[in-house]
Amino acid sequence: MSDYSEIDKKQDLQVLHSMGYAQELERRMSQFSNFAVSFSIICILSGGINSLAQATSGAGGAAIGIGWPLGCFISFVFAVAMAQISSAYPTAGGLYHWGSILGNRFTGWLTAWFNLLGLVTVLGAINVGTYYFFMGSFGTPYFGLEDTTGTRIVFLAIITGAQALVNHMGIALTAKLTDFSGYLIFVTAILLAIVCLAVADTYEIGRLFTFSNYSGEAGGNVWPQTSATWVFLLGLLLPIYTITGYDASAHTSEETVKAAHSVPRGMISSVRWAALFGYIMLCAFVLMIPDMDEAAKQGWNVFFWAMDAQVNPIVRDILYLAILVSQWLCGLATVTSVSRMIFAFSRDGGLPASKALSKVSPTYRTPVAAIWTGSILAVLFVWGSSLVSIGDTPVYTIVVSCTVIFLFFSFAIPITLGLIAWGTSKWDKMGPWDLGEGMFKLFAVLSIVAMVLIFVLGIQPPNDWALYITVGFLIVTGIIWFAFEKRRFRGPPIGDEVARRQAEIAAAERAVGEA
Repeated sequence: MSDYSEIDKKQDLQVLHSMGYAQELERRMSQFSNFAVSFSIICILSGGINSLAQATSGAGGAAIGIGWPLGCFISFVFAVAMAQISSAYPTAGGLYHWGSILGNRFTGWLTAWFNLLGLVTVLGAINVGTYYFFMGSFGTPYFGLEDTTGTRIVFLAIITGAQALVNHMGIALTAKLTDFSGYLIFVTAILLAIVCLAVADTYEIGRLFTFSNYSGEAGGNVWPQTSATWVFLLGLLLPIYTITGYDASAHTSEETVKAAHSVPRGMISSVRWAALFGYIMLCAFVLMIPDMDEAAKQGWNVFFWAMDAQVNPIVRDILYLAILVSQWLCGLATVTSVSRMIFAFSRDGGLPASKALSKVSPTYRTPVAAIWTGSILAVLFVWGSSLVSIGDTPVYTIVVSCTVIFLFFSFAIPITLGLIAWGTSKWDKMGPWDLGEGMFKLFAVLSIVAMVLIFVLGIQPPNDWALYITVGFLIVTGIIWFAFEKRRFRGPPIGDEVARRQAEIAAAERAVGEA
């Protein structure tokens, strides 16, 4: 890259070496690429469409007109607080290191497990969403496919395998595709908005600020019967679920040029632009809907119902194809994120078979074993959890409802630790992207308040099993820590250990051709 000088390269290396790590991964991602990988995972054309019924079958138009900006702001406060920390500690698997450095071995280990479980399950959920979008747009209408567990798992294995293969072949190819994904999401969201406005029967702007209560039968039982206040609050899960995954900018720190500057900007920009373009797209869609009461009854099928009713079939199918490609690229970026998390945690011995999982291919400069392990785990998670039910609810549905809780817990832990550690020996030097103490602490407190809200919303019916899953996970991790990991797991290198690693760092860099 023409603007990446030798001085910049030395600074990136110096920061990484100072934390005790070698430059094994290849720095090929520009600031835009770092933004694009998070923007691709957020993918308003994935979560914003596949989870749309949480709004249209909840509080109706106000869930978009008012709820979307509010939910996006909740995600934004996490992104801002995390950006501050990411500038000071730009490493792969960022949250794990933040949790360790700003806290201790246990808080880092706990952060890693919450983040890893959230990333694996969200990869499965994203690709399941892609499957159902494919079935609704092309699979059933054009190919006559039926939704069975076998069909779903074969589809997932194929698309996840393709995503893993691209990641395997190097960050340069992955970055090019996620760069393309960024542009594709922008263009498709705007085209979808234009088409929706062009075919709308009327422009009832007021419906965007009209509160309804479509819980229960009125909304196709997307939400159980509840009060208007609760159904609006539950609808906030649509933007909160969609606007996540921006930690990918931190996970790819060691592959990003001028990481201390680029990573925080990529994180915040991805949230800001996704919030704006998502709002434009979803508002246009709500205005296109011919009848809000009828739309609410459609439940999870609302997007296809409205598009079939209002949009020319050729135009509709072109948009469907662009959305489908965007959703596949969303999964591609998620594989990148989960694999870097596995690589970074394994590099410090945090996982079984850590030596293999932390190995970087000298040919492709990617953590090959981590890429395929994360991808296989996501498919196995969907397969296994789809076969088991608690009552009438598949375990898959129950665990996916925990995904947002797991991910945001992994965000909240290092943010809370940063609030406590600011100005102490644990965090006495800020990165070049610096909010200042007052602003960081404000956003840190807001993040903690937001985490409480997300947890409360995330365990409400029909997701009440999420409470037991989350508590159970905490109990199991506590047992594992005190029984095994407390004595074994050393965490990231700190203090004198960093100096002792310098020879290993030089050898590791020679092995992959960096030095």
